[in-house]
Amino acid sequence: MGPFPDEKDRNRVESSSGTLSGGIQASLAGRYATALFELAREAKSIPTVEASLAKVRAALDESPDFKALTASPLISRVDAGKGVAASAGAMALDLTTTHFLGVLAANRRLSQLPAIIRAFRGLASRWRGETTAEVTSAHPLAEEQVVELKQQLRQRVGREVAVDLSVDKSLLGGLVVRIGSQMIDSSIRTRLNSLAHAMKG
Repeated sequence: MGPFPDEKDRNRVESSSGTLSGGIQASLAGRYATALFELAREAKSIPTVEASLAKVRAALDESPDFKALTASPLISRVDAGKGVAASAGAMALDLTTTHFLGVLAANRRLSQLPAIIRAFRGLASRWRGETTAEVTSAHPLAEEQVVELKQQLRQRVGREVAVDLSVDKSLLGGLVVRIGSQMIDSSIRTRLNSLAHAMKG
């Protein structure tokens, strides 16, 4: 089914791209992301695949139907394959990403998509010499907000920063930003929780 990890070719994938990916291959999602990254690098299409994965990530955040398609264990491999093929066409994804989604559907790994996308973004950022910030917001950020956020983070860390955006509607407001092990948290929910904890003490 191609160079994506399954039981039969896991060892080959785990041994590839070791210097670039480091410990990212410790998980199944990391192995899939690494395999996809290698294909994209060979095809000189890393930015194209990354843009397609950004569309997939947005669909996971914004479309309950697409999220259910990837998460439900009740959907058959065939139906999942047809569903992701239709979704890929609607989102105008590139062929590499479209094929990748088909492989995930066939292997029943669509539920790994969020982690795979996050791992791919990390690999692509490292390849470009960037730092990656995982940014969670209560609502999708506008393009100008993302540009401003990148500028602020670049000033903070002293280098270019790529942002991996996700939405958590349980946040009351603000952002939660993680760069590596460093958490930069400005969410109202976390501030309220901290205040409540302090009041208990």
